[in-house]
Order: sequence, then structure tokens, then C-alpha cells
Amino acid sequence: MENFVGPIIEIVKSVGGPIVRYLKYQIKFNSDLEEFNARKQRLCSQKGEIESILETQLHYGKVAKVEVQAWLEDAEKFVAKNIANEVNGWGCLSCCCRVKVLQERAQELQEIYERGDRLANRCLVRDDPSASVELPTTELQGSGDVKEEILACLMGNEVTKLGVWGMGGVGKTTIMENVHNELLTKAKFKKIIWATVSQPLDIYKLQEQIASTLKEEDILKQPNTNIRAGMLLSVLQRQMRFLLILDDAWDSFKLTTVGIPEPLKSNGCKLVLTTRSHAVARDMECKIIEVKTLLEKEALKLFINKVGDIVLSDQGCIKGTLEATLKGIVDECAGLPLAIVTVAGSLKGESEPRLWSAALNQLKNCKRNVAGTDDDNAFGVLKFSYDRLKPSKIQHCFLCCALYPEDHNIPIDDIIDYWIDEGLIDEMETVQAMKDEGLDRLKKLQDNCLLESSKFENDSVRMHDLVRDMALQITRTSPQFMVEAGKALTKLPEKGKWTEELEKVSLMWNRIEEIPSSILSSKCTMLTTLLLSHNHLSTISESVFEHMPALKILDLSYNSQLRSLPRSISKLVNLTTLLLQWCHSLTEVPSLSEFGALKKLDLNWTGIKEVPRGLEMCTNLKYLSLTKWGHEKFCGILDDAILLNLSKLQQLFVDESIALRGEVIGRLEKLEDFHGRFPTVHDWNIFLKCVNDRGVQLSRYFLRVRNSTFMGRPGGYRTVEFGGIDIVGENILLPPSLNGLFIHNCDNLRSLNDFYSIKDAKYLKSCGILRCNGMECVFSSWINPPVQTLEELTLIALDKLEGLFEAEMIAISYPDKVMLVAPAMLIHVLKVKMYPCRRPCSASLRGKGWEEPVWR
Repeated sequence: MENFVGPIIEIVKSVGGPIVRYLKYQIKFNSDLEEFNARKQRLCSQKGEIESILETQLHYGKVAKVEVQAWLEDAEKFVAKNIANEVNGWGCLSCCCRVKVLQERAQELQEIYERGDRLANRCLVRDDPSASVELPTTELQGSGDVKEEILACLMGNEVTKLGVWGMGGVGKTTIMENVHNELLTKAKFKKIIWATVSQPLDIYKLQEQIASTLKEEDILKQPNTNIRAGMLLSVLQRQMRFLLILDDAWDSFKLTTVGIPEPLKSNGCKLVLTTRSHAVARDMECKIIEVKTLLEKEALKLFINKVGDIVLSDQGCIKGTLEATLKGIVDECAGLPLAIVTVAGSLKGESEPRLWSAALNQLKNCKRNVAGTDDDNAFGVLKFSYDRLKPSKIQHCFLCCALYPEDHNIPIDDIIDYWIDEGLIDEMETVQAMKDEGLDRLKKLQDNCLLESSKFENDSVRMHDLVRDMALQITRTSPQFMVEAGKALTKLPEKGKWTEELEKVSLMWNRIEEIPSSILSSKCTMLTTLLLSHNHLSTISESVFEHMPALKILDLSYNSQLRSLPRSISKLVNLTTLLLQWCHSLTEVPSLSEFGALKKLDLNWTGIKEVPRGLEMCTNLKYLSLTKWGHEKFCGILDDAILLNLSKLQQLFVDESIALRGEVIGRLEKLEDFHGRFPTVHDWNIFLKCVNDRGVQLSRYFLRVRNSTFMGRPGGYRTVEFGGIDIVGENILLPPSLNGLFIHNCDNLRSLNDFYSIKDAKYLKSCGILRCNGMECVFSSWINPPVQTLEELTLIALDKLEGLFEAEMIAISYPDKVMLVAPAMLIHVLKVKMYPCRRPCSASLRGKGWEEPVWR
């Protein structure tokens, strides 16, 4: 027996230690696992709390911050892990390894939990850069119940497709604009998309509007509508909870052909369309909500609100002499909001009772002449407002707006330029005065509600489609227009439409590829305007322009495939405006020697490499643009003799590859708007002296004085760039009206004080200085800085720069004191951008109001 006891005791001694250690590890593991599970439960609770906080902050127009999204993803992944399976996989003989793994996971959990703690007391959302903006709209009159019904359907879960139906001008779009804006304050939808459908249905254009709202550049670059539909479908399916508003639908269509997924209760997506057609809303399987005309009391309230208090007595009642007439006028508007505000706009400011009586009779006559459908009655009321436009040239200005496509955003500058080209604005001493007159006419049309501000684009206007229909109805008699703009045409209208009575033809914004002679073989002897911009033109038949002897305005701009013009264009001896800008492939034009009547020639960003032959014969030119497409340069030279022949030039834009002589440009006494380059400071100073001697400053300019490569452009309409020139010792003049100054590669520049007349630049707001290796300070003195109007100063790659002012003047310990030392300068500067290369900048550049340098 003793023989066995000894070995057994030895065995126990040998295994006892490991067993004890194992038991200790097991006890610790169980304890750690219990604590780990408790912490994991706290992480789950924390995740729920942060999701709840996020839900309250995440209303429309906001998205979760990147760090919040990352934390939620990390927490979700960690909570989903089965830690027990992971640590038990080590087996009973690896208890110490199990403890170690558990400790690592506990550390990971702790880090996630602490990150969550830091988020809990912060704002978790940021502005969504792709969110819709609030739409400009007007106060609703009498449509409150309809609006609330629409909102109830959209906020609920039962209705997925809604059709807002009513006659033209009844206010469907205005109601939906108000609904759109109210939904922006709620968290129902992640994305609200507004698209205008118009007629005819253009799938490509509709896809473009939706993709632009979603900021999907890849879709916008794709030319094939079927591929675009697939890409759009994929994006919208991922989007979830979107609202798509399709305004002004005229035809029913399958949503999938555009790339719109079917709105379902399960995906939270909804569709709203506004339409004049009950059948369209029905065919699109929408719940239909009708928008009715205003009741008599509502209509009267809207009219008085728009016409102004002039019709009211001191007691706030309608003046007795006007009451019956005013109510008669409102009755003739038949409760149609568009008609009411348009008629009210045309009568605003009138207080004479006899004039109101005459207006009522005139309104009745207009309606009687076009009596028929509801739309026809509306046309009669709208034509009343048109007839009251005085003088008659304003009527023509209005009609010209109808040449643009339906629901098109018309840039204000473009339409005023067009009125000037048409001769609808009388000749004045300056272009700016004519543009001001154009703005005044535009305001009159807006005040009369015949034009309205664009919903989505600043500095643009648009025509209500019913107003545009009325305008086109007028142009079917005299003057005669043919308007087929924005209809996705691939060919010219049929030959029978090209009659001798036509005066203006608009085929802009189509996909027409060629102009064959067979269609335009008949003579269009009265045609004065032909608009073919924004097409796919590549070929124009040689004989086309032989049949248009009266043509004055020819717009072929934005036809990037157009390579040449037919020689017959030279027969257009009455041509006053020739627009060829952005015709990238156009490399030459026929001789201009017969274009003595030409006033405007735009060759901006074409492929033309030489100054057109015969340009010197265009002695009536007032506008000339000769800038280049891409990095190509002009091979030819703009001779002094040519420029001196063009003495009537008011607007001149010359490519930077053409060097201009200051003496010659200075002799163009009518020049107001000028973009060009002078090769030397001498030429620049001569030009500016000529301008100053005349006493009339340029209204807009972007001028370069340089030999080196152009690197950038400060903001503003009045900007000068100096590059690669010797500034030291030169008395360089600066125009007093200067907005922006850009200087680069001028190694001898020590400070802006080296400019002789910098003190005269009393309107300088933006200044950029790049790679001027000798520059040690921006201003040589802080006591009386020469510029006190700066709003932005950009400093890039200035290796020797020590600070804003000379070094001995800025040895200040605390940057904030710069504001006290030099308030005359710094109080006005809003932002300084710095991109240094090698040397750090003085602390004086980084005080209050300054950006930290970005080291690269």
C-alpha cells in the first residue's frame, strides 16, 4: 500500500497547482463574463437612448453626423456578436486564453461605450447638403381645407399616390408649394423631390430633374434614358421614404420607364401629381383631390389684397362708387385665383371710377371674344391684362417670353439681352441704361402677374403655363410666331408650317440634328428671328438661308456638334445678331464682309482659331466676343486697324491669347464692358489714362496685365489681374471702381503699397496674391493702411511672407491685440485664407477674425 501512496501524493502535488489555477481562472472568467454581459446590456440601453435622441433631432433637412453614423454601426455590430461562442471556442484547457479574449472584448466594449457617452450630450445631426430648400410661394386663399386634406393623406399610411386635380390657374401648384414647405419641418420623409412634367412628356428631362435633386452626377452624365431609368430606380429604392411631387402632368405614364419605384406602404414612399386632367390622375391610380375655384367672398378678399387699399374707404369698406364695378370685375374672374391676381395687378393704383367701369366693359369684351371652355374664359381674362400693357413694346416684350419652353426658367439677363437685340428697348447712351430699362419692364410684367419668379433659380423668371398659352394664342394671328421649343423634336417641323407670314420661330431646347433644304425651300420673307439654340445640330443645308432675306436674329448657340456654317449665311445682309457661343466644334465662319448691319457677334467658347475674315466691315458692331474653347489659343492677330474700324463697340470680350495695345483700346470711346489682356504695364497705363480722361468709367471689366499663366480670378464684376511683371519702380494705375485684384508671379512686389494708386481703390473687396516670392508683408504700414474695404484676402505660396505689416510693426505677443493695434484695417476684413508653402507665418495673421493656416 505504501508503494502506491507515495506516487499518488506526487501526482496530486503535480496536478494540484494547475487545477487550482484553473479553478481561479474559471471563477474569474465567470465573474468577468457576468460583468461583461451587464456592460453589454448597458451598451444596448445607450444605443437605444442615442437612437431616440437622434429621432427627435432628425427632422427634414438634417442627417446624422458622420461620427454618429459610425458609432451606431459599431455598436450594432458589437451587440450582434455572440461573445459566449467566441470565448468558449478555446475549450476547457485554454481558460487563461478565454479570460484574455474576454478582457479584450470588454476593452472594446468600454471604448464604444465611452464614445457613446461623448455623443449623448451633443447635437447628433447636421444640415443635409442635398435637402430641398423652401420654395417661394404665396398665401393660400380659400384652399386651406384642400391643403389639410393633402397633408393628412401624406402624413398617413393608407394613401401612396395622390392626384391634385383642377382647372388651369386654380392654384394647384401654389397649394403643393405650401404643402412642400410645411413638410420640410416634419420628419415624415427623408427626401422631397419636386419635378415639373409639362407637355409633351420628356422622360429625359424628367430624369434630369430628379437626378439633379438627388445630386447623382453619374446619372446626369448618362445619355441613354433606359440606362438612366435603371440607375435612378436603384438610387430611389435605396433612398426609401421619399416624396415625389410631379407638377403639371398632362399624360399618364409608367413610373418605371422614368426610373421611379412604385410607392408602397412597405417602403414609405409617396407620389403626388398635379394635373388638369381627371383621366390622367385616374390612369395613374391616384386618390383624387379636386381643387375648386374660390367662393365669392374669398375671391373678393384676394382681389382687394392684390389691388391695394386704394379701393377701400377709411372704415376699411369698399368705396361706394367702386363697389358694384369691383364686384362685377371679380365675378368676371369666375373665382380663378390666377385671373384675379392678374386683373388686380393691371388695375393697381387706379382710383378713378370711370376707368374701373371702362375696365369692366373691356374685360367682358375680352371674355366674349374667346368664349368657350373654362380655359378659353381664363384666356379672355388674362388677355385683358395683356391689352392694358402700355406702351405696345411692353406687350411685345411679354410675347417674346413665350418663345422659351413651357415652365422654363428664363434668366433675367438673357431675356433683357434678347429684348435689346430685338430692338424692343430704345437705343440709349449706354448698355447699362438699356438693361435698367429692361429691368423696369420686367418688373411691370411681374407686377401684372404675367411673369413670376422662378421657384428654383435666382435671377430667373417663368411664365405660368396658362399665361403662356394665352400669349401663344395671340401670336397665331399677328405677329405670327411658330413656337416648338422644348418639345424633344429630332426633326424640323413639317414643311407646311413654314409660311411666308411667319415672323419669329423658336425651336430652342430640342434635339434637332440637321436642317435640310427640302423643308425650308419655301420663302420665309417676313421671318426676322430664328432661335435654334440648345439642339444637336451638326449639318445645315447650304441653301437654307437663301429663303430668309429679312432675318435679323440668328441663334445657333449651344450646338456642340456644329462644325461649319453654310456660305449662304453671308446673304443675310440684314442680320443684326449672330449667336454661336458654345459651338465647340465650329472652327470657322464664312466671311463677314457683307454684315454691315451686324450689331452683336458672339463667338465665345467656339473652336474658331482665327479672327473671322471681313470683321473690319462690321462697323455697326456693339458687342463682340472672341474667347476660346478649352486650352486652344487664337492663331491669328486682332489687328489695330480692325479694332479702330469697330468704333461703336460697347462690349468687347477678347481671348487672353490675343495681346491688345492700350492706345488702340483706349480709343474705343463707347466701351463699357471689357474683358482682355495687355502685355505690358505701359499698355495698361495708357488704356486707363484714356478711360480716365473721358471721365466715364467702365461699368464691368476683367482685365489682365501679364506675361505668365493665368491662375485664378477674384470675385466681382470689376477685376484686374497682374502676372509675371516687374512692379517695382512702375507707377501702376488702378481704376477707382476696382472690386477684385489678383497678383501672381510678381517677384519684385514687396507689398500692396508698391501700387501707385492702391489708395484710390475705394471699393476693393477681394484680393488674391500667389507666388510673389519677394513679398514680406501685405502692407508696409499699419498706421494708415491704403485699403479699408477688403472682405477677403487670399495668400498662397508666399515664401518670404512675415505678416500683414512690416515685421518691426507687428511684434505682438497676443494675436487678439492686432485688432486693437490696427482697427482701421482689420475691422473691415472678414476672412483671410492662407496656403503657405515653406515658412510659418507670424502669429499676427492668426488672431481674432483670421483662419488658421492650412499646412500642406
